[in-house]
Amino acid sequence: MSDACGCGHDEPVGDGEADEREPEKLWEVSELRAAAVAGVLLVAALIVGWTGGPRPIELGLQIAALLAGAYTFVPSTLRRLARGKIGVGTLMTIAAVGAVTLGEIGEAAMLAFLFSISEGLEEYAVARTRRGLRALLKLVPEQATVLRDGAETVVSPAELRVGDRMLVRPGERVATDGVIAEGRSSVDVSAITGESVPMEAGPGTEVFAGSINGNGALTVEVTTTAEDNSLARIVRIVEAEQARKGDAQRLADKIAKPLVPGIMIAATAIAIIGAIFGDPVTWIERALVVLVAASPCALAIAVPVTVVAAIGAASKLGVLVKGGAALEAMGRVREVALDKTGTLTANKPAVVEISTAVGVEQAEVLAVAAALESRSEHPLARAILAAVDTVVPASGVEAVTSAGLTGSVDGRLARLGRPGWIEAGALAADVERMQQDGATAVLIELDGQVIGAIAVRDELRPEANEVIDRLHALGIRVSMLTGDNARTAAALAAEAGIEDVHADLRPEDKARIVAELRKDRFTAMVGDGVNDAPALATADLGVAMGAMGTDVAIETADVALMGEDLRHLPRALEHARRARGIMLQNVGLSLGLITILIPLALFGVLGLAAVVLVHELAEIVVIANGVRAGRAKPFAVVPGSAVKPTPALAGATS
Repeated sequence: MSDACGCGHDEPVGDGEADEREPEKLWEVSELRAAAVAGVLLVAALIVGWTGGPRPIELGLQIAALLAGAYTFVPSTLRRLARGKIGVGTLMTIAAVGAVTLGEIGEAAMLAFLFSISEGLEEYAVARTRRGLRALLKLVPEQATVLRDGAETVVSPAELRVGDRMLVRPGERVATDGVIAEGRSSVDVSAITGESVPMEAGPGTEVFAGSINGNGALTVEVTTTAEDNSLARIVRIVEAEQARKGDAQRLADKIAKPLVPGIMIAATAIAIIGAIFGDPVTWIERALVVLVAASPCALAIAVPVTVVAAIGAASKLGVLVKGGAALEAMGRVREVALDKTGTLTANKPAVVEISTAVGVEQAEVLAVAAALESRSEHPLARAILAAVDTVVPASGVEAVTSAGLTGSVDGRLARLGRPGWIEAGALAADVERMQQDGATAVLIELDGQVIGAIAVRDELRPEANEVIDRLHALGIRVSMLTGDNARTAAALAAEAGIEDVHADLRPEDKARIVAELRKDRFTAMVGDGVNDAPALATADLGVAMGAMGTDVAIETADVALMGEDLRHLPRALEHARRARGIMLQNVGLSLGLITILIPLALFGVLGLAAVVLVHELAEIVVIANGVRAGRAKPFAVVPGSAVKPTPALAGATS
């Protein structure tokens, strides 16, 4: 909370407090329990007064109600004053003391009662959104089965060590991050990344804490401890970054901080001038009412509640937002620069076409290519090997730098490489067409004769067209930035529906172009967080793809899409726009409230109790409006799209 506001806790929640159990029900909030006690005592005092009961009993009940309500904010106010900080609690304390001095103990008790309700509701709203974020940690099972010394042992996830081998049975959740050592299964990661379709997993596949194993038993080698797994890192990052404030939040603080002492000076002037020219008691009372009427508590709590609610909801929707500044910035984006590889594409090259010389079968071309590529780790090699069922490795394979491979296949000299190193001959037209279609073409030669050409392309994500259409519908201009050659970039951009293309870029070139885009529009850069790091840092907002496994992305970007579904991007932008709109609504409502109440209090239209009631009811409205940012808007599908929307996660709305 801002120091300008006496609302809420005196200190921000620290690491130690963060582990305490958050209140789940309204009656578990201590401020609301105190308010309930104060309310009961006030009702009892009213009944005694209406029935003509003894005045001392009525007065005693009012004093007790005052003490119960004041307990929720007076101690924190005094601690703030001891540190030289003046906040809204200071105004409320002065107003309550003044009312008691004027003999209006009942009204002072009413002020304390209503203010304690506001305190309690704010605490409940913030705790509720913190619980939403911390619910991620509950995805980790309470126990894990680990294989040690040849035996199965059940341990707490906290006892797992790097290198341990976990046994994950069908239907069980993965206790911490790891890599599958044995077994094959489908793994449901929807609760973590938002992916709607379970991924097929086998040896070498990375799995994350909280994932649900499908129908096959898995042996997973632990790669991170429970304290440092993906879920724990996400929670720590978000909670640490929540202190960062967006522009709207800073605006609220800038208004609130000078407003508090300004109100106190104005109230003092009203009391002194009024006492000189009129009835001192009347004007002192009006000064106290003005003091309360101008309280900026609603203003100071308006944005923080919205930010916490919106960030908590975004985390459940597969979007990691690193604080209020990032959330507010995301709501202002009007230009999106997209990296190609790994963002618009899945970074999984595949064979898309095979052209052959006369009298040669496609199977023979693939077999020779796979034989040469059988020991290579190059992405093109993986694509070619994935296109064949069996591979007979070539012998004597040697790599020729920036050209290709040579070797022997069944005793025959074979070569595989780029056009130019191997002359295309009769396949030149086919190679030209492949390149124009955005594919990488490799030629295969056997005994000095070209037998075929293979086109390998990193295909667009299936949802790419839908995402671009959705961004355009939001009024966002889209550009593509890539290090690939211009021909490949242009082909894929045209297929995706992107007109502004920048190709053949180095990392520093991407940063320069993003800086130029920022001059015209508020710009977000979306990339994989590695070679795009300079551009991510240069943009008004950096967005990283696939943050569950990319530390660089988490550290560099302001926002991270935790899954590999690009549809999270427009969904996140829509969510942030809505949250920013709610922030501005709350700021406007809070300022409007102060503007209306001050003259009504100054001219005696509203008394102390009425002002307190109106003011606290408005605060409740502001809090409730802010909590709305924790409700995720259903994902809108662009008409005609072939891709189905990712369903909302269970419990994603507050």
